[in-house]
Amino acid sequence: MYQWRKFEFFEEKNAGKLNKISPSSSSEEENSAAVKIECCSSGRGKVVIGYDDGTISLLDRGLNFNFSFHAHSSSVLFLQHLKQRNFLVTIGEDEQISPQQSSMCLKVFDLDKMHQPEATSTSTSTSSTTPDCIGILRIFTNQFPQAKITSFLVLEEAPPILLIAIGLDNGCIYCIKGDIGRERITRFRLAVDDNRSSSNSITGLGFRVDGQALQLFAVTPVSVTLFSLQDQPPRRQTLDHIGSSVYSVTMSDRLELIIGRPEAVYFYEVDGRGPCWAFEGEKKFLGWFRGYLLCVIADQRNGKHTFNVYDLKNRLIAHSIVVKEVTHMLCEWGNIILIMADKSALCIGEKDMESKLDMLFKKNLYTVAINLVQSQQADAAATAEVLRKYGDHLYSKQDYDEAMAQYINTIGHLEPSYVIQKFLDAQRIYNLTNYLEKLHEKGLASKDHTTLLLNCYTKLKDVEKLNMFIKSEDGVGEQKFDVETAIRVCRAANYHEHAMYVAKKAGRHELYLKILLEDLGRYDEALHYISGLEPSQAGVTVKEYGKILIEHKPVETIEILMRLCTEDKESVKRGASSAYISMLPSPVDFLNIFIHHPESLMDFLEKYTTKVKDSPAQVEIHNTLLELYLSNDFNFPSISQANNNEDLNLRAVGKLVADGKDSAKETDCLERRDKGLRLLKGAWPSELEHPLYDVDLAIILCEMNAFSEGLLYLYEKMKLYKEVIACYMQAHDHEGLIGCCKRLGDSVKGGDPSLWADLLKYFGELGEDCSKEVKEVLTYIERDDILPPIIVLQTLSKNPCLTLSVIKDYIARKLEQESKLIEEDRRAIEKYQEDTLAMRKEVQDLRTNARIFQLSKCTACTFTLDLPAVHFMCMHSFHQRCLGDNEKECPECAPEYRSVLEMKRSLEQNSRDQDHFFQQVKSSKDGFSVIAEYFGKGVISKTSNGSTGAGALGSANTTSGSGL
Repeated sequence: MYQWRKFEFFEEKNAGKLNKISPSSSSEEENSAAVKIECCSSGRGKVVIGYDDGTISLLDRGLNFNFSFHAHSSSVLFLQHLKQRNFLVTIGEDEQISPQQSSMCLKVFDLDKMHQPEATSTSTSTSSTTPDCIGILRIFTNQFPQAKITSFLVLEEAPPILLIAIGLDNGCIYCIKGDIGRERITRFRLAVDDNRSSSNSITGLGFRVDGQALQLFAVTPVSVTLFSLQDQPPRRQTLDHIGSSVYSVTMSDRLELIIGRPEAVYFYEVDGRGPCWAFEGEKKFLGWFRGYLLCVIADQRNGKHTFNVYDLKNRLIAHSIVVKEVTHMLCEWGNIILIMADKSALCIGEKDMESKLDMLFKKNLYTVAINLVQSQQADAAATAEVLRKYGDHLYSKQDYDEAMAQYINTIGHLEPSYVIQKFLDAQRIYNLTNYLEKLHEKGLASKDHTTLLLNCYTKLKDVEKLNMFIKSEDGVGEQKFDVETAIRVCRAANYHEHAMYVAKKAGRHELYLKILLEDLGRYDEALHYISGLEPSQAGVTVKEYGKILIEHKPVETIEILMRLCTEDKESVKRGASSAYISMLPSPVDFLNIFIHHPESLMDFLEKYTTKVKDSPAQVEIHNTLLELYLSNDFNFPSISQANNNEDLNLRAVGKLVADGKDSAKETDCLERRDKGLRLLKGAWPSELEHPLYDVDLAIILCEMNAFSEGLLYLYEKMKLYKEVIACYMQAHDHEGLIGCCKRLGDSVKGGDPSLWADLLKYFGELGEDCSKEVKEVLTYIERDDILPPIIVLQTLSKNPCLTLSVIKDYIARKLEQESKLIEEDRRAIEKYQEDTLAMRKEVQDLRTNARIFQLSKCTACTFTLDLPAVHFMCMHSFHQRCLGDNEKECPECAPEYRSVLEMKRSLEQNSRDQDHFFQQVKSSKDGFSVIAEYFGKGVISKTSNGSTGAGALGSANTTSGSGL
């Protein structure tokens, strides 16, 4: 033990005399000289001192006097300040009431409740307050005979229960358990040995609480005993047959009993003696403070007392000082307090960790510093700082291997760049590699660290370590390095197989294919790899690297695309639904990979449309196919590459190849246009209102590429007949123009007859002889009566190349037809005039002449007419009984008259419906006749005489005579 190193990890903070002011003394000096310190305790920020005059003093931080009070009348022998509650438990001598009763009392004071003591002749002004005594208990009774008390200990159980153990000089332990304040207690006795002798005096006690287990250590000069108090009765177990004297017993924070004997310090657990430490000398006092063993040792040779603080974990003496005779040792406020026989006190406090480490660093005791921070459970950052300094110290001594070992232990707390920059020299690349490997193992490496480690492997050409680093992650879990960085470095160093392994294992299919295609050119292997991927992953990789694959392996790439975009055979057998098809990738997603290979794109889309009939993207697909079919400048790389390989000196051969190229291009263009026309027609079935392609785009493509067949089809399908004949007009195809009008201008078949008018206008403005065509056009105009003759003459008069003979027959027929119409209209006018005169005469006759009713029979029942009878001006007569009540109209004539009125109201309503009127004018061959009809019926006449006359006429017709 003398080989242990000594350090000054503690320092003396203050020292001085313990002065008290007794309630019964008038001066501090008198008290100091007269009284003796019997016992001490600490807790809750106070130091409590008991004196032989029954006084108790409380000192605060700095050992300054706080207050004092009389606890017992004679002497305070033992006391303990509780931790959980601010209670003070004391044992002292009081006045003896009777000879049969002992003067030894146990009292419990509540330090939170203070009161003013009653004034007595002995009290002075120095006394201020006294705590309440909540319980007084006589220790010795008839069942518990009196003996000398040698030790005392209180255990706080669940409040307000206390367990008090009182050790006696006869080897017995009196235990008091319960609420002393309410006098709800139980007493029991424990004996360390059945033989009660002075050698069995109880010199030390210690409670051990472990879960539900409650145990009590008892020490005598000749034994160590353990009582299990949870058993009933308590079970006794002798742990050892050696003991110790008073004050050399304590408990560690691990609930171990510590006993000091002259030859060593012994540790005891529940199963017996544990380790011992051979500290020679008589142990006056033992204590435990923050993991340190406190020991006051008396040297028998020179009589000096030494106070040592032992760090048992690190095997060092944290502090050592020669002191006076110590009578009491306490721990409070984070300090160790030694009370001497001369009532002086010494406070010893532990230095902070930084000061202790600085002390060790100055002596280069880095291993001690490391052990110290680890044993005192310092935070990881503080430990890493110590390791860093130790590493720097070793590095300065050029012990690079050991320095790196320390730096490795700082990973996670020390910035890696601090270590890396020290080992960038080529001679230390092995150490740097080791550090970077550990950095990756802990998952703290960045991309730059991965790059540096892989570069180290490649510089060392250590393929074995590279394999271990790359391929060590065989289990399930994430890689301990950045995948992209590892692949990039391996590719740069031409370790392509390693890069491919990392990419494949990490599921980075795009990087794996990039190596295969861009670095190695293994296209077949790349295609095979893509075929084995999940459809979603395969689709992503094809989008990224499809251009390269189409360029070198177009057929195989298209096969993969077909498998991706169409359902497999099993799906076809079980009948894949449209919902399943909609989940498949769309061919439109892969159009960009065919940017330089339109022929492959056309092949792919044709195969797709052949296999899939109801694709959700069929409109986009048809649009793309139309653009490919109708394009004039379609490129053929195979032919252009052949031309690049020609011998330019062979001009004759070059000319033949060029001619063959033009011929092949023209033939292919015609074939594609045929496909385009078939697509235009096939993608617009008659049952669909809109086609399965963009009509506007199709029209633009046809116009840009001068594809007249497709343009005519689209215009005709969209019923844009005028645009159709405009196409023929631009081509000066007169025969086709007339044929188109015959097909599209027949109103019976839903055509537009106005096309003939446009055609006539075209020939009238043509400026060349087209007599034959004009005669044919006039035939259809005359047949359907499309234009008036005057319009025909005005239109054809603009063409100076046409003669009158062209329209002579047409004019003659029209004049003859008009003459017949005039004659028919003249006869109709004469008839209407005669009818009008007859009606006016009848009206005049009704107004001026009397009417004679000569009917003898009732018009309704055909019986003989008798009175009362009703006669109407229309010459109908009825029995009054045959008519209804209030009947004022002739039942025979009223329906006809109502129909006339209804017709008039209908005409008046139509006159207000302007849309209906103009629709009739527009749809009629002769709009003037519609207007004339409205005027003739008086619907739009400005006068109202006719309507007034009609109303009067109706009134006259319904006038009836009665009472004849």
